[in-house]
Amino acid sequence: MAGTGASVKMIRCVVKCGGQQQHVVVAARGDRKSPAIAAPPPATVRMPGRVLCCGMRSRGADLASVEMAAGPQPQGGVSGLFRGPRSSPRYSRVRATATVDPEDIPLEKVQAKSSGSVLPYVGVACLGAILFGYHLGVVNGALEYLAKDLGIAENAVLQGWVVSTTLAGATAGSFTGGALADKFGRTRTFILDAIPLAVGAFLSATAHDVRTMIIGRLLAGIGIGISSALVPLYISEISPTEIRGALGSVNQLFICIGILAALVAGLPLAGNPAWWRTMFGISIVPSILLALGMAVSPESPRWLFQQGKLSQAETAIKKLYGREKVAEVMYDLKAASQGSSEPDAGWLDLFSKRYWKVVSVGAAMFLFQQLAGINAVVYYSTSVFRSAGIASDVAASALVGAANVFGTMIASSLMDKQGRKSLLITSFSGMAASMLLLSLSFTWKALAPYSGPLAVAGTVLYVLSFALGAGPVPALLLPEIFASRIRAKAVALSLGMHWVSNFFIGLYFLSVVNKFGISTVYLGFASVCALAVVYIAGNVVETKGRSLEEIERALSSAS
Repeated sequence: MAGTGASVKMIRCVVKCGGQQQHVVVAARGDRKSPAIAAPPPATVRMPGRVLCCGMRSRGADLASVEMAAGPQPQGGVSGLFRGPRSSPRYSRVRATATVDPEDIPLEKVQAKSSGSVLPYVGVACLGAILFGYHLGVVNGALEYLAKDLGIAENAVLQGWVVSTTLAGATAGSFTGGALADKFGRTRTFILDAIPLAVGAFLSATAHDVRTMIIGRLLAGIGIGISSALVPLYISEISPTEIRGALGSVNQLFICIGILAALVAGLPLAGNPAWWRTMFGISIVPSILLALGMAVSPESPRWLFQQGKLSQAETAIKKLYGREKVAEVMYDLKAASQGSSEPDAGWLDLFSKRYWKVVSVGAAMFLFQQLAGINAVVYYSTSVFRSAGIASDVAASALVGAANVFGTMIASSLMDKQGRKSLLITSFSGMAASMLLLSLSFTWKALAPYSGPLAVAGTVLYVLSFALGAGPVPALLLPEIFASRIRAKAVALSLGMHWVSNFFIGLYFLSVVNKFGISTVYLGFASVCALAVVYIAGNVVETKGRSLEEIERALSSAS
């Protein structure tokens, strides 16, 4: 270049991107007199095309050229393409001879906007949550009528078996769900889960003897036990970080909707006593839809990555979030797995020193949830409302269900703003106050004239408080705090504790009430809620706004 005192050298280099090579041409200008000493001006790198590797569009891809420093002290460079909130010396420069892999790009430097949507797949998964709530609630309205048809109207023991067999099946299903999800993947396990759900519903609907009914209820219980562990696991693994809390709480919302659907399905029973068969048969439809929906839903990218199926993981990411997010998500998964090539954990690993603390937190969340008295409050809500002059059982159940749905909707909107931990503390505090109010309304003579309205207010406030945190948060929080190699089994173990405690509370609750009185039992529930607040404040970590891999790395470094 005449008159400039500088020389121009054309350099061809190769940039390797995920196994593919792209050729770029570098026009480097240097000073003739002191090329080895003076820092040269920026060089121009012309990229072939507008799309970076892995199909990820750069913010600088629309520029005709990209400024890259060729000397030892770069002043611009490729890092301009991926500006983030902080810079790292490791990635501050790119030399012409370097091999650049998009998986080596820091997460904060690749914040592409997602063009995909996970909502349809979350909706499919929530069919499992609806079936969870429906199978739990459907027997309440139908029990009296099916008992007459099956000839067990005078046999309270067999009626109890019809109800409790579902809980026993759910306990077994929750423990097996994690192992199945690890072995076959999340979507295939959903498809397998549809089998006991559909077959159990069919047997229940067509039963002409109590044995067939119990087998049907057992199979349905196994199905809802598997889905109780699988739905929050799948939703947490496919949800974007910024809305994972809202989507995770949708699980609890759809469980409530399932319970309400069972209530509505029972309305024709008064005029048609044989309608109970239709009530059970209705649930076959969502079971089939769950299987069909999961057949076309993407597998969890985290499970695929854990299995070494990288190309399938990238395909799932494209389907869930769009092509632009592939490099970002794959980097996050790779960063979380660096330094560890361990296989999925066995059951005994959950009790090792390495994992026991976080696993115990998960189990404690569900123990507190059940020991806080939610089932007892719902069970006694009918008699409480009758004391206040509300004679209709349907109206009482509808009021409790509406409070549950309303509280869950509020929790869904606050989950990613207030955080999981603060909602849990607020929830258990409100439950403790409600239980105290319920206890006083039954014993304090000064409140006797107002005992009915106060009991109703305490019940509704309790259910509303439960729905704000204690209901939806544990199922959301557990998949977030468990490391990827133990996630499925640890969630299954925690849900198993939920079903076991649920079973024993249902078995012994009436005996305890008869011995100590409902007021004393409510006071005991209030004490459990207060203890839960103290435990959560000292042991539960906040997870809002953090990816699953970031949470895993933070907990691993803290342990």
